Amino acid sequence: MASKGRPYRAFVLDGFEVFVGKGAADNDHLTFRVGAPHDLWLHVAGGTPGSHVVLRNPERQPVPRDVIERAAALAAWYSKARAARRVEVHVCRVGDVRKPRGAPDGLVELARYESFYVAPSADAARGLNDEE
Repeated sequence: MASKGRPYRAFVLDGFEVFVGKGAADNDHLTFRVGAPHDLWLHVAGGTPGSHVVLRNPERQPVPRDVIERAAALAAWYSKARAARRVEVHVCRVGDVRKPRGAPDGLVELARYESFYVAPSADAARGLNDEE
């Protein structure tokens, strides 16, 4: 699955597709048009600008913690928090993400979420099966 020409980057983590938005409007497209309600959604916490990340789960199977943590490392890497040692990343189902009426591109609200603390790194981003 090539990422070229799409509004997101595509990766594969242990058989799970992971999509990373390229900009604010692309983040909205990825979250609300590409992501399904049962897919996982990830983003850095604290209002820090960054890419929306969707971890596809079409089989609705339990996603291994390692896969979620690696996807969270991608969310941290593709954010303004890239230089931090550890970054809090919110993880929830796409179905728990909503866009407030009149909100600018990329701004969303979460109904419920879990937090993961990960270290962003270029190796984490490059070490994945990026098919760009």
